[in-house]
Amino acid sequence: MTITAEIRETVAGLRAEVARLHAELPRYGLVVWTAGNVSARVPGRELAVIKPSGVGYDELDAAAMVVVDLDGRLVDGERAPSSDTAAHVHVYRQRPDIGGVVHTHSPYATAWSARREPIPCVLTMIADEFGGDIPVGPFALIGDDSIGRGIVETLAGSRSPAVLMAHHGPFTVGPDARAAVKAAVMLEEVARTVHLARQLGPVDRLSGADVDRLFDRYQNVYGQ
Repeated sequence: MTITAEIRETVAGLRAEVARLHAELPRYGLVVWTAGNVSARVPGRELAVIKPSGVGYDELDAAAMVVVDLDGRLVDGERAPSSDTAAHVHVYRQRPDIGGVVHTHSPYATAWSARREPIPCVLTMIADEFGGDIPVGPFALIGDDSIGRGIVETLAGSRSPAVLMAHHGPFTVGPDARAAVKAAVMLEEVARTVHLARQLGPVDRLSGADVDRLFDRYQNVYGQ
């Protein structure tokens, strides 16, 4: 598969957007060194734009981004794709509704994943953004699509755009890459807040009916 003239402008725009979104990860304290990655599906094509492997965030301009097919093969770019590419492209193959995937090792969310413990829905922010408890996915090694399978299987029964992959860290998804980055930022915020609340004592979950009302309002009414 090649980058045809028909989609060259679209791919160029996604390269610029994905590069810009990577800058949000260190800005919000979600990554260190070269860890973490953002990808975006190329609409209408079996392609995705993703961060190259092991490259520092200060080097991540549009030209550094690479294009892969949905089998994870490099289609365009000068560097090897992210080591998490297999997970990203598996999600795109199985979930046509998803247009962006993000992986971080943000400290509080990763701490919950180390405990293999879902983040309970005890805040309106969790109900708004995640629609309930933030689930834990299975432990899987990097190298094939095992992580991607765990993401898809775990999110199949959840409204959450985030999953805490056990002993690894969070992955977030969205209709586009920006939405997936937003979910990653919100995830770390609620992971930190719920941790702090539990230091003060027991924390009660919101009722299912209240979660449903909050989620519907935020997703369908809130904002412009």
